Amino acid sequence: MKQQFSSKTLVALLCGAATTFNAVAQNSQSTVIVSGSRFEENLNEVPANVQVITREEIAESTSSNIPDILSQIGGLNVRNTAGGQLNLGATVDMGGYGPTASSTTLVLIDGQRINAIDSSSVSWESIPLDSINRIEILRGGASVQYGNGALGGVINIITNGGSKNLNQASTSYGSFNTLVNNAIFRNTVDQTTLQLSANTSNTSGWRQNSAANAYAFDAKVTQSLGGKDNVYADVFYSYSNQQMPGGTLGQVGQGNPQLAKFNNIGSGNTVSNTGFRAGIAKELNGMFNLEVDGFYSNKNTFFNQPYYSTAASGVGDYPTISPSFTNYGGWQANFSPRIKANFGSLGTSILGYEFNKASQSSGSNYSSVINAAADRAYPPGPYGVSSLPLQSSTSASLYSQSVYFIGKLPVVNGLDFDGGYRYQTQSASANGVSIWRGTTNANPSQTYSANAGDVALNFKYLDGQRVYIKWNQSYRFPNVDEFWGWSSAGGSPQFGGILRPQTAQTYEVGGNWRVLKTNLTASVFTSVSQNEILYNPATFNNSNSPYNINRNGANLNILTAFTSKLSFGGGGTLQNAFYANGPYQNQAIAQVPNLLLNARATYALTSNWSLGGAVNYVSNQRYDAAPAYYNSLNVMPSYTVADVYANYKAGNWETRLTVKNVGNAQYSTYGGYGFVQLPDNSSGNSYYYYANDPRSVFVSAKYNF
Repeated sequence: MKQQFSSKTLVALLCGAATTFNAVAQNSQSTVIVSGSRFEENLNEVPANVQVITREEIAESTSSNIPDILSQIGGLNVRNTAGGQLNLGATVDMGGYGPTASSTTLVLIDGQRINAIDSSSVSWESIPLDSINRIEILRGGASVQYGNGALGGVINIITNGGSKNLNQASTSYGSFNTLVNNAIFRNTVDQTTLQLSANTSNTSGWRQNSAANAYAFDAKVTQSLGGKDNVYADVFYSYSNQQMPGGTLGQVGQGNPQLAKFNNIGSGNTVSNTGFRAGIAKELNGMFNLEVDGFYSNKNTFFNQPYYSTAASGVGDYPTISPSFTNYGGWQANFSPRIKANFGSLGTSILGYEFNKASQSSGSNYSSVINAAADRAYPPGPYGVSSLPLQSSTSASLYSQSVYFIGKLPVVNGLDFDGGYRYQTQSASANGVSIWRGTTNANPSQTYSANAGDVALNFKYLDGQRVYIKWNQSYRFPNVDEFWGWSSAGGSPQFGGILRPQTAQTYEVGGNWRVLKTNLTASVFTSVSQNEILYNPATFNNSNSPYNINRNGANLNILTAFTSKLSFGGGGTLQNAFYANGPYQNQAIAQVPNLLLNARATYALTSNWSLGGAVNYVSNQRYDAAPAYYNSLNVMPSYTVADVYANYKAGNWETRLTVKNVGNAQYSTYGGYGFVQLPDNSSGNSYYYYANDPRSVFVSAKYNF
C-alpha cells in the first residue's frame, strides 16, 4: 500500500481544525443544543460528550457529503463498500461496534430518526447539504432519550436555520466526471418561513462499474406562534442509482482495485425515499412546555445482478444460486409527544411517549439459467432446493411503544444530578419463502422488552468549565433482515428466528473546558454489552452472542483560534473492542481501529483569499471475518488521507480549488475474509477489500443571492 503522509505528520497537526473564530465561540458554554434531552438546553447543562458542527465549519471544509463531514470535522470512523466521491451507502461507527455500526449509531433529522428498519445504511443523499444548519454529535449511549439503536451515539442533523433569509446556489466539478450541485432558498414573510433545498450529484466513478447519481429535494414550512412556539411541516424526496463494483479479491493493495469483481459487472441498486415530518413546540404556561413530532417515510430499493442471467453463471458442479434482481419495499411511522416541567430551584422533569410502526417485504426473481442450474446441481429434495421454479420472499413488521422520564435536580451551586429511564416493548412478526426450506418459519412472531437508564453528576465549577460522571444503559432491537440468515450455497435468506434485544452498560467521565480562544472536550469510557447481535460469516446466520463484549476508549476534540487569521482544531479517538469471555476472550472485534486522529486548519491570506486543509489517520484493524479465523489472519493496514483547498471570495461569489487525497494514498476502509464466489464459478474462502478513490481535483463556485 502506498501512503504519502505519515502518522507523525498527523500528530503534529492534532490541534488543527478547519474553523473560524466564530465557530470556536459557538462551541462555548453558550451553545444551545437539543440532542441531550430532546428540548433546547445549554450545552454546559448536558452530562455527555457533545460536539456541534456549525454551518460555517461545513462551508470551510473540503467535504461535499455528510459522511465526509462527520469524518473530517467530527472525527468519526466512516466505512464504505462502494467508495466513490458521493459516499453513497457509507456507514458511520460511533463507539467501536464494527460490522453492526449502522444499527448502533442513531441518525436523526431535527430529532426524528432516519435509520432504516433493516441493516442498510442511512440514505445520506436524502439530506440536501445546504439545508443543514448544524450537526450535533452525542457520543455514548442515549436510549433513554431516543430508544432503540442509540448504543454508540447519536447524530442529530438540524435543518431549522431560523427565519433569516438565505438564498444561495453552488456547483462543483472534478475528477471522474463528478458534478455536484446544491441550492437553498429560505425566506420569511410575516411569521412564516419557507425553506426549499435541493441537490444533484453525478459521477462516472474511478472503479469499473462504479458510476452513481443522486437527487434530493426538501420543502419545509415553519410557522412562528410567538416566542419559541412554532409548528412545522417538512416533505422530502430522494433518489439514488448506484453501480456496485464489488470487492477486490486479496488483501488490501493486492490485485487491480480499479476493476469490478467479475460477477458484479452491470450490477447496481436504486433507492427512492419519500415522506414527511411535522412537529409543534408550545409553551403551555410558565412551567410546562409541550413538544410533539412525528414522521412517515416510504423506502423502495431495487438490486440488479445481470451476471446471474448469463450462461456463465450456471456452469460448474456446484454453481452459486443467486437472484437476477431483488425488490425491497418498506415504510415506517413514528409519533412522539413529550412535556417538560420547570420547577425552578427544584430542577426540571421530562415525560415522553413514543410509538413506532414499520413493515418491510422483499421478493427475488431467478433467471432460467439459475433455475436450470439448481435443477441439475441441487434438485428438489431433502438436500436440494425446496421446489422449482425458485421462489424467495420475506416479510416482516414491527410495532413498538415506549415511555420515558428524564429529570435534573440541582444539588448545590453548579452541581446537578441527572437521571432518566425508558421502557420499550417491540412486537415483531416475520414470514417468508426460502428456496431451500420453503415456507417453514419457526416462531414467526415474538415480543421483547428492553430498559434504558441514566445516572449522572454534572459539575459546572467555573464559567465555561465543567466535568461530569455518568452511568448509562442503552439497547437495540434486531433489524428485520437480522431475522434471516443464508445458506452456504447462497440463493435466498433463511429464517433464523427473532432475536433478543442487545444491551450495553457504560461508565463515562468527561468534561469541556474553554480557556481564552480554545475549547476542549474530552471523555473516557468503558462498557460491556450482552446479547450482542452479530452475523457470523462461518455459519451464515445472525445470533445473540453468548459472550459479553467489552469496549474501552477515550475521545478528544479541540478548537482554537490561534490568531485572527489562523484557526486550528482536531481530535482523536482511542478505542478497544474485544470479547470479554468465552473461547474468543480478548480477541478484537473486526473493523474497529484502535486509533483515529483528525486535524483541520484554515488560514486567511487576505480578506479575499484563504487556504485550508484536513487530514485523517485510521490505524490498522481486523478484517471482517468469523472469530475462529482471527488468529490466522493478517490485519488491514493503517492509512492517512489529506485534502487541501484554496478559496477566493469576491462580493456574492465564492470559488474554490480542492485536491482530495492529495498524497494519493491507496487504501480501503472495509475488507473481509470469508466464503466468496471465485472466477471459475466455484466458491471458497478468500480475503477481499473495497478500494477507495485515489487523488482527485475539484473546482467549485457558490453564489449568494
